[in-house]
Amino acid sequence: MIRLFALLLMTTPAFADIVVPTRTIRSQAILGPGDVQVIQGEAPGTYIALNEVIGQEARVVLYAGRPIRIEDIGPPALIERNQIVTIYYISGPLVIAAEARSLSRGGVGDAIRVMNLGSRNTVTGIIRADGTVTVSPPSIPSM
Repeated sequence: MIRLFALLLMTTPAFADIVVPTRTIRSQAILGPGDVQVIQGEAPGTYIALNEVIGQEARVVLYAGRPIRIEDIGPPALIERNQIVTIYYISGPLVIAAEARSLSRGGVGDAIRVMNLGSRNTVTGIIRADGTVTVSPPSIPSM
């Protein structure tokens, strides 16, 4: 029993593949095939395949040789800060469209704040693939 325990302690950890940049990449840059490579290493919470990162946008500066963490990249921005966008308020069969100014930048599926140009109210919505923002009614807790 003691020999088995000692043998388990002496084994080296198995390394997996991780994705790292080949050079320093600025934030807001789109990652291409020449920007990343797969190396052996161990880093939880990082990407392991090239197809997961190619075409994504760097959210922070990525340094050569350091693993790319899940939160470091995301879908490319579809909406820029201060851009005029169409927002849709959807509640059941009711759909209201209005123009708004984005208060931040983001990609498909990101939640951003926008200011309705007509009412000057600020609301949060989700960016859709067509570049519009969907605003949902606030949820009412059940009693």
